Amino acid sequence: MLVPLSWLREAVDLPAGISPAELDEAFTNLGVEVESVTDLAASVRGPLVVGRVLTIEELTGFKKPIRYCTVDVGAANGTGEPQSIVCGARNFAVDDLVVVILPGGVLPGEFTIGARKTYGRMSAGMICSARELGLGEDHSGIIVLPADVAAAPGDDARPVVGLDDVVFDLSVTPDRGYQLSVRGLGRELARALGVAYHDPADRPATAGTPDASAGRRILVEDTAGCDRFSARLVTGVDPAAPSPQWMVRRLTHAGVRPISLPVDVTNYVMLELGQPMHAFDAARLTGDLVVRRAREGERLTAIDHVERALSTEDLVICDDTGVVSLAAVMGGETTEVGDGTTDVLFEAAHWDPASISRTARRHRMLSEASKRYERGVDPALTLVALQRAVDLLVEYGGGTAGAAVVDVDHVVPAETVLLPADLPSRVAGVDYPVARVVELVEAVGATVAVDGDVLAVTPPSWRPDLTDPADVVEEVVRLDGYGNVPSVLPPVVAGNGLTVAQRRRRSVARALAEAGYVEVLSYPFVSPESFDALGLPADDPRRTAVRLANPLSEREPLLRTTLLPPLLATVRRNLARGQRDVALFEVGLVFRPSAEPVAPPPVLPVDHRPSDADLVAALAVVPRQPYRVAAVITGEAERAGWWGTGRAADWTDALEAARLVARTAGVTLTVRADRHAPWHPGRCAELTVDGVLVGHAGELHPEVCQALELPRGTAALEMELSALPDREPVPAPVISTYPPALIDVALLVDDATPAGDVESALAAGAGELLESIRLFDVFRGEQLGAGRKSLAYKLSFRAADRTLTADDAVGARDAAVAEAARRVGATLRGA
Repeated sequence: MLVPLSWLREAVDLPAGISPAELDEAFTNLGVEVESVTDLAASVRGPLVVGRVLTIEELTGFKKPIRYCTVDVGAANGTGEPQSIVCGARNFAVDDLVVVILPGGVLPGEFTIGARKTYGRMSAGMICSARELGLGEDHSGIIVLPADVAAAPGDDARPVVGLDDVVFDLSVTPDRGYQLSVRGLGRELARALGVAYHDPADRPATAGTPDASAGRRILVEDTAGCDRFSARLVTGVDPAAPSPQWMVRRLTHAGVRPISLPVDVTNYVMLELGQPMHAFDAARLTGDLVVRRAREGERLTAIDHVERALSTEDLVICDDTGVVSLAAVMGGETTEVGDGTTDVLFEAAHWDPASISRTARRHRMLSEASKRYERGVDPALTLVALQRAVDLLVEYGGGTAGAAVVDVDHVVPAETVLLPADLPSRVAGVDYPVARVVELVEAVGATVAVDGDVLAVTPPSWRPDLTDPADVVEEVVRLDGYGNVPSVLPPVVAGNGLTVAQRRRRSVARALAEAGYVEVLSYPFVSPESFDALGLPADDPRRTAVRLANPLSEREPLLRTTLLPPLLATVRRNLARGQRDVALFEVGLVFRPSAEPVAPPPVLPVDHRPSDADLVAALAVVPRQPYRVAAVITGEAERAGWWGTGRAADWTDALEAARLVARTAGVTLTVRADRHAPWHPGRCAELTVDGVLVGHAGELHPEVCQALELPRGTAALEMELSALPDREPVPAPVISTYPPALIDVALLVDDATPAGDVESALAAGAGELLESIRLFDVFRGEQLGAGRKSLAYKLSFRAADRTLTADDAVGARDAAVAEAARRVGATLRGA
C-alpha cells in the first residue's frame, strides 16, 4: 500500500522533525515491511517555482493554438526580469498564478528543461501540467493555483502542489487487513511512537432510519455472505464537478488513478478508513436491490467491459433487471457512474472474506476492494463511511443527501478469547507482568476482563484475525517489541542418527549419481492420460489413484502411483532442449490407495490428542505411500570418440542400474523375464528379492516411446525401496594372501533359461571355495541346435589357508557344473 506522510500526519501527532528513516524503522518494528520510501521533492530536480502570468500573445499560423507568455518568477531566474515561455495550453489568463520549471530543471522521466527557440520565439522554461509533474493524468491544461494561495512569484512551488511529501510503499501481511488504510496505520504508528492518535472514523454518522421507504429497499437474502449492508442516496449532483486538487493529489500519491468525483470519493474513503464502497448511478437502477448468490446461467458485464459467466457461489447485487454488481469485487457496466450522473447511490457493506476471496480468484479480478474484504473489514464502519462519502460529494459536487439511510445489520459480536495470563511469557521467554499484558492487549483496541489467572479478551471490530490465544500472544510480543525477545538457541538433544530406510535412500541416490545418473525432483501430480500413454491395462492397480480436491492444475489432478510419468516427462523436456544423452533418476513416494471403498475418516480434534481408535480409523483412509526409485537412460551410454565407437544405451543399462541399487542396499537380486507395461514384452526383467517382487527394468515399449515422444530403445528401471529387506550386518572381509585358481566353463542350456538361475546353481554347487563368478559370453548358433544357447562364466576359486591344488579347483568346478545340470539341465559344452 502507498501512503503519503502528510495523510498520516492527520491521524497521528508525529514528533516534529521525525525523519523518514525513523518512520521506516517504526513500521518495521511493527511487522510492516517497507518496500520503498519515495521523497517526492526529489522527483523534480532544479528550480520549480510559482509564477504570475504578466502578458499573453496569441501566435497564429500554426496547426494548433500557441501562446507566447511573459511570467513573473521573482528572483528565481537570477535577474528578476519576466521569463519568456511558449505554451500551448489555453486554460489560464493574465494575472493567474502558475507553476513554472526554469531552465536546468528536470521533470519526472529525466526530461530536462532548457532555453530554446520555438515557434519563432525564445522559450526559457515550461509552465507545467499535473501529468508533467507526476501529480495525475490531467494533461488538458496547466496547473492554475488558487488566487488566495499563500505563495508569491519566485517561491518554491513544491509545497504548493504537494511535491514536498514522502510516500511509503508498505507490504501488509494477509492477516492484517486493517493496515490497508490510513486509519489502521495511524493507530499502529501512534502506539509505537507513544503519541496521540486521531481516529478518522471518530465522527458523527446518521443512523439507519427505521423506515427506509423514502429510499430504495435493500433485501439481503444471504445474511451469512453479507451480514451488513448500508446505502444512502445523494441527488442533484453536478456531473461536471471536478474532484478537489487535494483529493486528486492524495489519490495519485497512493497509486489510485482519479476518475470522477463520485468514484474518487469512494476510493478516498476506502484509503482513509479501510471501508471499500461502491457508487451506483441511481437513475440506471430499476426497482429494489437484492443481495444474493448468483443463479445458474447468470452473466455480468463489469465496468472493465468484460462479460463473465457467474458461479452459484458468487455474491451479487441485483435489481429488477438482473445482476448489476459482483459484490465486493467490481460493479456492473449498466449502473456505472458516468458523465451524466446526477443521482448517486452509495453502498457500504460487510461481506464474508472467504467467499469474496474465492470469487476474486475465480474471475481473476483482484481489485483493491476485494483485497481488503478478503482480509477482513471493520463491520462497524459502514455508516461512518457512508456519512464521510456523502459529506464529500455534497460539499464538492453539490446536491442533496437523502434523508433515508438503509442499514441491514446482522453482524454477530466477536467471540471472547480466554487467554492464560502467563501464556505470553511462556511462549516468548520474556517476563510479562499481568498488568503489562493487559496494557498491550488494550492498546490493540480490545477490552480485557481479568478473572484470576485468565484474561477474557474481546477483540475490537476491526481485528477479525484475533480468534485464538496465540493471536493475542502475537500482539503482546509485537507491541512490546520483537527486539525484547532474547535470541536463545534451543538445547541440542542427542539424536539416534539416520534410520535404516533413510541411510538406504541416501546410499542408493549417491550410487546412481556416481554411476552417471542425474537426480531430479518432480511434482507428484499426474494426469489420467499418463496411464494411457504408459499402456497400462484397464485393470492395472496403478490406475487406481488419489484425486485431489483442489489440484494445482486441473490437467494433473491425480497423485502418482508410479514414478515413471513425471520422470519420463522430464526426460522428454531435456531432449526437446537439445540434450541427446540423458540419464536421470528419482527417489520419491508414490501413493497407492486401496481399491476397496473405505469409510470416511473421523473428524479429529485439534485441542487435544485424538484417541488411538480415531487415529487408526483416520490412518486406514490414508493411501499406502512406499518409497520407490526410478531411472531412465537414452542416447549414448558410452560416448564415441577417437578412443572408440561408443555404445548406445539399452535395456542392459537399466538392468545394471537395478543390480547397482540391490548391491547398495545389501540384497541379492533375482532377475527373470517378464511381461509388464510399460516395458517391451521381450526386453523386460522382473526383479525379486527373496521371492518378493520389488520392481521391473528393461526397454520401454515402442508404442510408449512414440506416445511420450521418446527415442526408441529408451530404457527404464523402477524398484520399490520400501519392499527391500533390512540389510544384515556385513562382516569384515577375509583377505587371503594365497593365489586364486581361475577356471572358465561354458554351459549349454535352453534358450528360455535365465542366466541368473544358471549362475545361482553354479554358486551353490561350487561351495565356499568360490570367490567370484561372472558371465562373460552368450552365444547362439546353428551348431548348438534350435532353442539352445551357450553361457560362458569365469569362476575364481581361492582358499584362506592354503594354495589350492589342481584337484581342489577342478573338483569345485565339477561340483558347480553338476549342480547346474541338476537344477536347470545344463551340460558342459564340448563334453
